[in-house]
Amino acid sequence: MIGISDIEAAAGRIAGQVVRTPTVPSPGLSTLLGVPVTAKLELLQRTGSFKARGATARLLALSEAERAAGVVAVSGGNHGIALAVMAAALEVKATVVMPRSAPARSVELARDAGASVRLTDDMASAFAQVERLRDEGLTLVHPFDDPIVIAAQGTVGLEFAADAGELTDVLVSIGGGGLISGVAAALRELRPGLRIWGVETEGAQAMSEALRAGGPVPVTPSSIVMPLNAPTVSRSTYDHVSALVTEVLVVSDRDAVQGCLEFAEHAKLWTEPSAGCLLPAARRVRERIGEGARLGLVVCGGNTTVSEMADWTARFGLR
Repeated sequence: MIGISDIEAAAGRIAGQVVRTPTVPSPGLSTLLGVPVTAKLELLQRTGSFKARGATARLLALSEAERAAGVVAVSGGNHGIALAVMAAALEVKATVVMPRSAPARSVELARDAGASVRLTDDMASAFAQVERLRDEGLTLVHPFDDPIVIAAQGTVGLEFAADAGELTDVLVSIGGGGLISGVAAALRELRPGLRIWGVETEGAQAMSEALRAGGPVPVTPSSIVMPLNAPTVSRSTYDHVSALVTEVLVVSDRDAVQGCLEFAEHAKLWTEPSAGCLLPAARRVRERIGEGARLGLVVCGGNTTVSEMADWTARFGLR
């Protein structure tokens, strides 16, 4: 299990390389949900998501031999962008393996940053190709199954605890579980009375299925929300969530996109659906907890295009 000392060490390691993103009360979201809402704006992070934290920490931990050989990552979008950009900044050669269903903009950004991008048919084959590249000598920068990465994602919670006012409940999106594992480890230590809620979308329920099964199990991702489409969680992220998280809530893709529209209208934030899913989940938490709730939202990323948002709103009949 990651401890607060690991997270504080990660904060020192990545300082100067990543942004200490704003933590702000949102009058618009507070009115929308009927209780005070505070948002941690990781969509303003370098590369547009929290993923820059973990990628940077792992790159800085490489040995000289590992730096010389280069790194590889599998990604549905944000992790690949983060690794490509941060590897270029630190002068490390990077290869990113993505499924063909990954957003075209994510592929473009990773290539523009100088990474070698390889496309596969699906996430399962992407992970298989990464294993072959590891056998060739590249160092894996895993999106979530790495204590260095989890500790670095936990710096989000470290900053949130320091910068937010009174909170009763914090909501965090879950893909493979690296972000919520680190955030939960930080907040349980620094604000032990908080409830922490995970959020997944239907078809991207690797953590929910793991909790039902008593451990990680393979799933077949089908959500439009590519950053959440992990084919399984890890034993480490499962252990953190099962021990530290109150509950994992699941919302529909449609509601996640609706959440993006509400973030734009009420909070003036351009989010991706992996952040948009927080708002329908926050309504459910608000209904359970009542008027005494003080909600914190980790707004994890904003890497989506206008055309993607237009396609989704048309598909789901949203305005």
